[in-house]
Amino acid sequence: MKPSISYKDSGVDVKAGENLVNSIKDMVKETHGVEVVSNIGGFGGLFRPDFSTYKKPVLVSSVDGVGTKLIVAFKAGKYDTVGQDLVNHCVNDIAVCGAEPMFFLDYFSTGKLDQDIAFDVIKGFATACKENGCALIGGETAEMPDIYNEGEFDLAGTIVGIVDEEKLITGSSIKKGDVLMGLQSSGLHTNGYSLARKVLFSEYSIDDQPEGMDQTIGEALLEVHRSYLPHIRKLKNINGVRAFSHITGGGIIGNTKRVIPDGLKADVDWKSWKRPEIFNLIQKTGNVKEEDMHEAFNLGIGLVVIVSKEAADSVTSVLKEMQEPAHIIGEITGA
Repeated sequence: MKPSISYKDSGVDVKAGENLVNSIKDMVKETHGVEVVSNIGGFGGLFRPDFSTYKKPVLVSSVDGVGTKLIVAFKAGKYDTVGQDLVNHCVNDIAVCGAEPMFFLDYFSTGKLDQDIAFDVIKGFATACKENGCALIGGETAEMPDIYNEGEFDLAGTIVGIVDEEKLITGSSIKKGDVLMGLQSSGLHTNGYSLARKVLFSEYSIDDQPEGMDQTIGEALLEVHRSYLPHIRKLKNINGVRAFSHITGGGIIGNTKRVIPDGLKADVDWKSWKRPEIFNLIQKTGNVKEEDMHEAFNLGIGLVVIVSKEAADSVTSVLKEMQEPAHIIGEITGA
């Protein structure tokens, strides 16, 4: 008689998943406001939006991951920041449209569930959701043996926000002569890690601190992707602020052109700000061409604000009050 094989024997521990859900319930509930109808654990996340203050409410959504930054987290054994990265990335993507985030859902997939690692990742989700004022209303933890190597996992997240149709920010008002103002990034954010890893880990280990750096390689690469929601909230109603560009994959040019009308282009002065040392290290170590640096990385600018020349002083003043350095990094010209 053949021995009986259980689901757990095949690599899926249902009880471990249940224990994880129970361990995070209180933490997740801290992100909930009165709009959330149920706690996690149901078949769907329930959210009751208040549309009473909107004339024509538009829901704005985005889904993303954190790419191979996860491999750096695996090497460092540090898991409490990649969840923050994912939430902040998604929040920025809808905030540049003028939207306020309402709720977030996550997908955590792994070969064998490590409850401590999963707890740290979800703690990052909850931390960033609280900071951005959105609710973590649900998600999926998938245990899939034979797909991931031991200790590996992947993440994805979906954000849903809201904006009044008349307040959507589309970039349609951008004109020739407008200026590009850049807000600092906190490092690579969540893009360019395949190139960065190939270059840096050929010569350095995760704990090395190269000359000229005030951080180890791991610390620099795991800096949390910033949320620019507070800045966008302050700036979006200033007369003359035309659009925002979240600098992700594709770099400054590749992302900013997404909001620029046909017939215009962004002319960037690449020497107008000081690049964080991690980018210089990547370029020098890998002999990376400048055009490849432009395409793969944000190079120290995480958000571009496109404003009229007349509005530049007002924007600078508001950012100064927020203790946020701003750089004029270029202008809009004819294509």
